[in-house]
Amino acid sequence: MKLETLKDLFIHELKDLYSAETQLLKALPKMAKAATNADLKAGFEEHLEQTKTHVERLKKIATDYDCKLSGHQCKAMAGLIEEGGDLISQDADDAVRDAGLIGAAQRVEHYEIAAYGTACALANCLGYEESAELLGATLEEEKETDEKLTELAESVINAEAAAVDASE
Repeated sequence: MKLETLKDLFIHELKDLYSAETQLLKALPKMAKAATNADLKAGFEEHLEQTKTHVERLKKIATDYDCKLSGHQCKAMAGLIEEGGDLISQDADDAVRDAGLIGAAQRVEHYEIAAYGTACALANCLGYEESAELLGATLEEEKETDEKLTELAESVINAEAAAVDASE
């Protein structure tokens, strides 16, 4: 796709987000399975359900502009998911793995926050009010997920992982 206009760039961003979200639909169940902390596992499962909604929002926006979202791969998300997969396969203490899973998940969230922020800004600039609202709703959900991960790390999981170090 040639990027000649701001709308072309907006469509490109939508395709990238769609690819990222559909990749996450496959990765989140693996992360939930690898998590041993019940709250972390539940958080991954909750975010999986949110991600399904994010995909539906992107499909809705695509129909408004008669564009096809498939056929593009978000290489950044592929790399982030690969790194998370490497972490899952490591021989690690459960608490340490959970702390690592939070870090991997937050890298994903930060990427999504940047990408949804960009797409929302483009939608606003183009006067696509409904698209901007949908993208903004997803952006807020991604920020909330990041905050929940931080809270879980700082209140429980990092301390549990640190205790592993202290007992050796």
